[in-house]
Amino acid sequence: MCLAVPMRLVEVHADRGKVQSSGVELEVSLTLVDGVAVGDYVIVHAGYAIQFMSAQEAEENLAILERLEASWRT
Repeated sequence: MCLAVPMRLVEVHADRGKVQSSGVELEVSLTLVDGVAVGDYVIVHAGYAIQFMSAQEAEENLAILERLEASWRT
């Protein structure tokens, strides 16, 4: 099973970027997404930003993931 996670772009260096979510920070390739900028949300899978996502969509998806994580702990 694969899981792609919304993450906020915090740095851009040519075709690479640094993303953050829930205290996790990763360097990813930006070659599959055009025109993203610092502060944008992207879907990250296997080291690649694969799609742009609005802040509202990202926050909704992250809230769902947090609820799922909380349900697994109980």
